[in-house]
Amino acid sequence: MYKKIAVFFLMILLSCLSGCSLHSGSTYDRSEMGSPEYFKKGVIVSVRDVEIKGTESGTGAVAGATAGGLAGSTLGGNTATRALGALGGAVIGGVVGHATENVITSGDASEFIIQPDEGEPYAIVQVNDEELKAGERVLIMDSGKVRVVRDQSKK
Repeated sequence: MYKKIAVFFLMILLSCLSGCSLHSGSTYDRSEMGSPEYFKKGVIVSVRDVEIKGTESGTGAVAGATAGGLAGSTLGGNTATRALGALGGAVIGGVVGHATENVITSGDASEFIIQPDEGEPYAIVQVNDEELKAGERVLIMDSGKVRVVRDQSKK
């Protein structure tokens, strides 16, 4: 019974954290569908690789501690050993859950310095899934989130 509960909490943790994807030029949130999107044209001045630090929301630690505590409480033959098992399982589960959240939500991305055709240059960080390079023409899309994509229009 307790193992089923522990597995259930771990599945909740993984499903919550799997929704924490990195910002991409080609991936949109469901809420962005049908929303107006404004764009302007520009050129990439420079690109550099950056590392995105994972989140530390506490969700992983809480889910891990809950699952570890439940699993640990099944150990032992009396109330005292079960309580110690639950405590130890909660501590270990919390540490593992925290580390898991950090690994799942971290990743590699690129920092783009963009010079719009009109206006001042600025930086955007996103996953470089289109393998954009310095000197390329891009569309700078803005729907609440700013993203850059390759300009495939004919001038």
